[in-house]
Amino acid sequence: MAAGGLSLSQLLALEAKAKTGSSNKAIINIYLPGGPSHLDFFDLKPDAPAEVRGEFRPIGTNVPGMQVCEMFPRLAKMADKFAIIRSIHDSEGRHDCYQCMTGRKVRDAGTAPPGGWPAFGAWVSKLQGSNPGIPPNLSMMYPTGNRTWGEPGTGGFIGAAHSPMPLVGKDPNAGATNMTLKDFTLERLHDRKNLLRSVDRFRREADLTGEMNGIDSFNQQAIGILSGSGLTDALDLSKEDPKTLERYGKNDAKYQRDGAPRMIHNFLVARRLVEAGARVVSLNYSRWDWHGGDGLNFPRSRQEMPQLDQGLSALITDLHERGLDQDVSVVVWGEFGRTPKINKNNSRDHWPRVTFALLAGGGMNTGQVIGSTDKIGGEVDSRPVQFQEVFATLYHNIGIDLNQATVTDATGRPHYLVDSGIKPIRELVG
Repeated sequence: MAAGGLSLSQLLALEAKAKTGSSNKAIINIYLPGGPSHLDFFDLKPDAPAEVRGEFRPIGTNVPGMQVCEMFPRLAKMADKFAIIRSIHDSEGRHDCYQCMTGRKVRDAGTAPPGGWPAFGAWVSKLQGSNPGIPPNLSMMYPTGNRTWGEPGTGGFIGAAHSPMPLVGKDPNAGATNMTLKDFTLERLHDRKNLLRSVDRFRREADLTGEMNGIDSFNQQAIGILSGSGLTDALDLSKEDPKTLERYGKNDAKYQRDGAPRMIHNFLVARRLVEAGARVVSLNYSRWDWHGGDGLNFPRSRQEMPQLDQGLSALITDLHERGLDQDVSVVVWGEFGRTPKINKNNSRDHWPRVTFALLAGGGMNTGQVIGSTDKIGGEVDSRPVQFQEVFATLYHNIGIDLNQATVTDATGRPHYLVDSGIKPIRELVG
């Protein structure tokens, strides 16, 4: 049960001493591996030449003047509930989820403190702790053939105790029981099934003998997490209203080549996890790298986009219907955008100069588009935005004061969550 030198119960005790572990605010990070095309999602150029505009047409939304791709009709009807950033400009250009998990570039590793830069959920875990019965930083990132599309990051210099707790393995069909305590971590748990049985047996015996009443509350919380409790319930979709489950559409457990499977129900699982008290949930969904020999950009888009439209619109609707839209932030993005000019395979190549993000919930000012690109979508034309600004916004939404909050590394040096001068996006939080 040791976690980075501290037991889970000791960590819970430290959180209580720090007066953390009481907030219901949370972040859901939906990563689209491979670089989804900004030009075919939310920044269409209908007046551009055919080799730029592609096959899709823009459609209007319920926000005057705001348009999205025709493949997203459900989202179009609720555009007042999300914001689109069209002008993220500082992608490193790597096929890697690192920037979407940390806000940093891989080449920034040389400036990192000993232990490396942490994933964003590790900062949140350290500064805000956990809510009773569920770990704060959770991952549903499937391991992918292209390894760097399936890595949720680590605790970095903050420590392994704050790394994302993985809830999924290679088999997308594994049920909630198999997901509980999955790889938390191999060194710490070795045989999670035997551990779970041991904890269950201890809990039953302790309840019968009254011993449970004699241990302190932090050990009780630790046992609650390790033996399932809110975590297992949140993962068990059989407890969900069938009508809500149907709203999200159907899973496709087949891996999309070297990307992730299309497990659209994980959007719902993420909602259940944050509702149960998780602070950060990260997940990867499908594969969006269609070019070169694939020659499948537009046919694959017609397959993929409707399911994403259904699942994402269901999640946003869910958050509003359950009164979570002020507390739970959602971000949807990939590592870079796509070339304005369509290649000889009727596809778009890698383009790090521009990419997008969709943000919803978190009490943000939604129903707007932030930033713009030039007439062919190749360069940022107004309001350039950085990955770290998006993270600064998410940290602000979850209740972290970026001017005050720091974490000290092993050398005693304090570190702020984002670089100097980076602030939350004023249009969203002002």
